[in-house]
Amino acid sequence: MAIEDFRHRLPLRVRWAEVDMQGVVFNGHYLTYADVCATEYWRAIGVAYPSGFADLDVDSFVRKATVLYHAPARYDDQLLVCGRIARLGRSSADFNVSIFRADDPSRPLVDAEVVYVCVDRAAAPVAWPPELRERMRRFEAVAPVETAEGG
Repeated sequence: MAIEDFRHRLPLRVRWAEVDMQGVVFNGHYLTYADVCATEYWRAIGVAYPSGFADLDVDSFVRKATVLYHAPARYDDQLLVCGRIARLGRSSADFNVSIFRADDPSRPLVDAEVVYVCVDRAAAPVAWPPELRERMRRFEAVAPVETAEGG
């Protein structure tokens, strides 16, 4: 994805504890970066997680996460972790994340997709609340693809 597709951009510097013996970010940390990006995304659209979700009587769970590695990030790199809702279903949403070096946003180092499912307090899938759906739609630089199915 191109950086222009993302309105939400989170700066992050790679820390020593996140790299392996070669000075390369350990693969599992990219999902942590994606999770931090999602948490800050919710805050950016005005529904802080978890309190804003609790106010709406919902929560969200990860159903699936995939990561595609293109090039490594290294110790002390300054990154831009960019996230967007690419698909919005009845009860699920695909949150796409691309991670770029801040000094070279021409190509992502990593692309990830995290599928979130909106659930009620009993952890049963429910439709995204209209207020939350509308905030997601309004925020995006590229409108999410909307699907009727829940999953």
